[in-house]
Amino acid sequence: MTDPDTYADLGGAAWRWVLDQVRWDDAGPWIPVSVPHEGEAPEDRDGMHSGIGGLAHVLAEVRETRPWTDEEQRLADGIAARIQGGLATTTAYSYFDGLVSDLGVLGALGADGAGRAVARLAELATDDGWEQPWMTPPRFAPHARVNDATLGTAANLLGAVWALRHGTPGAAALAGKAADILLAEREPADAGTNWSFLPPRFTEQVRAERGDMQMPNWSHGLAGIAAALAVAGRELDRPDLVEAARSGAEHLVTLGDTTAGGFVVPHVIPGEPDTDEVTFTWCHGPAGTSLLFTALEHAGVADVAGETPAQWHRRCLRSIRTSGVPERLRPGFWDNDGRCCGTAGVGEVFLDAWQRDGVDDDLVFAQVLGEALVERALLEGDRAWWRFTEHRADEPLLPPGVGWMQGAAGIAAHLMRLARVLREGRTTPVVARLDTWWNVRA
Repeated sequence: MTDPDTYADLGGAAWRWVLDQVRWDDAGPWIPVSVPHEGEAPEDRDGMHSGIGGLAHVLAEVRETRPWTDEEQRLADGIAARIQGGLATTTAYSYFDGLVSDLGVLGALGADGAGRAVARLAELATDDGWEQPWMTPPRFAPHARVNDATLGTAANLLGAVWALRHGTPGAAALAGKAADILLAEREPADAGTNWSFLPPRFTEQVRAERGDMQMPNWSHGLAGIAAALAVAGRELDRPDLVEAARSGAEHLVTLGDTTAGGFVVPHVIPGEPDTDEVTFTWCHGPAGTSLLFTALEHAGVADVAGETPAQWHRRCLRSIRTSGVPERLRPGFWDNDGRCCGTAGVGEVFLDAWQRDGVDDDLVFAQVLGEALVERALLEGDRAWWRFTEHRADEPLLPPGVGWMQGAAGIAAHLMRLARVLREGRTTPVVARLDTWWNVRA
């Protein structure tokens, strides 16, 4: 297996390359989504997904190994100032690029402002949720809301629970409101309960175009929504939320493949032509969906469809290990090494699992994934980056991404953590984040 120093050095080289991409204007720091880049800062310059907010999470990982340099401290201060300066006026909510992202970023930096973010989320809420201004008629009904864990109400619930755990004023009330909105949006199913990405009352035109489409895994569907309800139920001492989460899991397990001791759910139901039925990622595969079952275990749920949450969690990991990941078996299979849709995100889940349960196969597989990142890195001196592919594009080889979810920043942090875990063992600290804090036992 690769030496921990190799992972650490490569992570450092990737981080150095990311720092080279940081640009400054009168409003503070920003990064391009990918390079080369010409022109001004992107619209979502502050967000966690591909903006400077994501660099705060790398800085949190760096801090576990060494003190920040003067350059890193200046960047941290600049990020905090940008985020704090927008809290009073922003109308964006999401975990990727809005107020929930801001809560995670401020926490990663140890910076003030969480109370203002919570207050702004509460201010923007209506009786039935948070309006999505990008969802406009005629395709969507007026004033559309979404339920999911990255853009919608479940994301706001996860952010509120994170703030509650850190003693933020107003967080308990915000979490209760978001949870009650989700309860009102539930849809009875033959086995348990379903939540759609977009509640049925807003989807007449979409359903006319595409039918009753579901994205049931973590990012936009049932798994993420149920997990948010589970951890909220535990933190708010509300058994009704925990039971709703368990009921959601009861429905979810009817949608997936449980053969050979695994569990994987299609990324879209019904399936789409010319695409693989399943993927194995954080966003739409068992890597992310596994977080539901650790959330249920955290909430004290003993049984889902005749098995424990821990058994369902192991099923998710088994499906990933036996899938062929991280090999690129065919065009369109595993063309991405990022945190959202690829190797680094899956590696994080396996490191969490090993630190949580001590099953050696999980650490072995995390190293298999790490070796793939080493092999695919592009190096120039003491800099490193990665290029993903999109086999359906005229130019399949994509430009190097910079940010947290789809670029070198997120991969760098994963490699740093992998090196630290290999050196220090299961008890090395885990950087807690608002979408995974329950995934490793305290």
